[in-house]
Amino acid sequence: MSTLDRAWTWTRPSLPATRTLALVGLATLVGSFLVVLREVVDVSGDLSGFYLLIVAALAAATLLARLLRVVVAVTLTGVVLAAGLVVYITSLPYDPAFAAMVESNVKLLSGQSILEIERSTVWALSITPAPVFVTWYLGLRGWYGAATAVAGGMLGYLVLTGDASLTVTLFGVLGAGAALGFGDLHRRDASARTAESVAVILAVMVLVPGLVSVVPGGSGGAIGLAGAGDGGTPDTVEANLLSAGSSFEVVGSISLSPAVRFRVDSPEPRYWRVKSYNRYTGDGWVRSGSTRPYDDVSLSSPPGESRRLTQQFTVESSTNAMPAAWRPVEVGAGIADSTLVTSDGSLEPDGPLLGDDVYQVTSAVPVVSPNDLAGPVGDDPAEIADRYTQLPASTPDRVAQRTANLVGSDASRYQAARRIQRWLRTNREYSLDVEEPEGNIADAFLFEMEAGYCTYYATTMVTMLRTQDIPARLVTGYTPGEPDSEGEYVVRGLNSHAWVEVYFPETGWVQFDPTPAGPREAAEQARLEESLSGGTGATQTPGGSPSTPTSTATTPTPTATTPTATTPTPRGGPQSTATPTADGAGAGGGGLPELPSEDQLALYGILLAGLVAGVRRSKVAEQAYRWAWLRYQPRAGEPRTDIERSWRRVAYLLERRYRPRRSDETVRAYLDDIDADTQVWRLAALRERAVYEGEATAEMAATARDLVGRIRRQ
Repeated sequence: MSTLDRAWTWTRPSLPATRTLALVGLATLVGSFLVVLREVVDVSGDLSGFYLLIVAALAAATLLARLLRVVVAVTLTGVVLAAGLVVYITSLPYDPAFAAMVESNVKLLSGQSILEIERSTVWALSITPAPVFVTWYLGLRGWYGAATAVAGGMLGYLVLTGDASLTVTLFGVLGAGAALGFGDLHRRDASARTAESVAVILAVMVLVPGLVSVVPGGSGGAIGLAGAGDGGTPDTVEANLLSAGSSFEVVGSISLSPAVRFRVDSPEPRYWRVKSYNRYTGDGWVRSGSTRPYDDVSLSSPPGESRRLTQQFTVESSTNAMPAAWRPVEVGAGIADSTLVTSDGSLEPDGPLLGDDVYQVTSAVPVVSPNDLAGPVGDDPAEIADRYTQLPASTPDRVAQRTANLVGSDASRYQAARRIQRWLRTNREYSLDVEEPEGNIADAFLFEMEAGYCTYYATTMVTMLRTQDIPARLVTGYTPGEPDSEGEYVVRGLNSHAWVEVYFPETGWVQFDPTPAGPREAAEQARLEESLSGGTGATQTPGGSPSTPTSTATTPTPTATTPTATTPTPRGGPQSTATPTADGAGAGGGGLPELPSEDQLALYGILLAGLVAGVRRSKVAEQAYRWAWLRYQPRAGEPRTDIERSWRRVAYLLERRYRPRRSDETVRAYLDDIDADTQVWRLAALRERAVYEGEATAEMAATARDLVGRIRRQ
């Protein structure tokens, strides 16, 4: 019989406590990476299929652990994993080369999120069954080290991609420690009391990272225990939206930066577009897809009529952004070799742009009127519909219900977009001072909040449109800026903005801006004046004092001869009286204390278990009990019982002070040998009368209790 078979035979008859604890630790480790994969699937997939795969893998592992040898099970795991990867590769909209797949994995291991790859949901579903099956199979066979290596490797992969949070990672590490520690005790047939040492170690693993933040020179916050997040919050709108790479989280209160970023020489003001995001996570946005060199990409004009617009950008401060009016079709020769094109047609520099760098972009601006968009639309391309109607499976149904009621059943796509845009402008106030909500941002902004800034407006509008199967995406960039005396537009950090693009098959992507323009511009102007008067580094525009930032219309352009209509003035509603510093806390005040999250409660549970185990190991609890037991004796109601209890307390004291009484030694002989004093002999005599003569009164019981106190104080 092989070692493996012997291990299985040995563990099969019973479930000792150490084995149960080892399997619980292993389940925690598996659960940690499944939490991450669940979030990936939830963004754009059906969670029921994900749960079904997990249940099937666990059931198969439980059944086959009794039937398959390890070599066969590992081979089966490899087959399942390979089949899953084939399913993923064949689901891609293109045929990837081997070198491209290797490069993609290198990027993932270097911090690229799973959500940034194409068909991330299919990837997660394809990967899930194999590690779950083999980990649980090996755990049931008693191979805790190998099982921990497999599950830990999967979690480690997700840590490298940046998808596993600190709290999730900590739970995984605790699970791995429990699986290895209790598993080793199980193999050595150690007692459950010995297992308390492992519980203490696990509690220390939770406590030590939490103490790092209070050590002088330590950085970061306590992991999970004090509600600290996994990272810092960007201070400005610009940092949050335009320095976030391929993903960003919708945050709470935020500020505006007055620093000058670009000067734009353009015949007309436009929204200077930087990037768009297609994948909504519920609390943020991710841009999936890859970038390619400009020389390898053919930038086509949008469908329908368009006109050419050439802009020249002068960089004022170092940046990784490359703004341009939508839709860029040509890049100037001086920067073409160092320009990248994203999957959505946006431009990126291959490396930072430095101060005084100059680049030129020619864009094909759609020429379309509201009348052109107001009628029925054709069918959306399958790729557009698949990519830009995605919503997390956890999106509350009430978002779709409210949108349907607002839009109506007979609205065209353009009418639906206009109605949602108008509703948001007139029913929500603009404020940079908001409390970041928990859960789905769009749901919170619709039903719980009263104010927000551009990211909240744009996120909510895109979500509402997508509930009606209308392709839409969130776009970030800069508003036109303020004109200077030289005819250029000065674009500052405070011009950073988020808006919406809606897809029309005959036109392409059309811009809508649900953020109310008046309060936003007032906030920008107030910040600029504050900076200039306070000397905090804002650059004065040529020609004198700052003017009110100029905003232009959201596209569509009404006609070919009037391409830059102004943004419609919001009609009525709370927005008309909003101030830039309005409190956006919305509902949910009342001063109630914030309850701990589920993660925090679980961590507190681990600490409590470790504390209990530590107390037991140190005998502190026993000593505390004995201390109270000697000092407090409740009356039993029956004198004989009271006398016996008193004697037990004194016998314990004598054992601690002298020595234990031998089993063959009478009480009298024992008291003679230790030279007991008169008080002890009196209590012994009372006990003899109660036990052997049957004489026990309330007065005797009271005397016995009093003697215990006297003997204890000697």
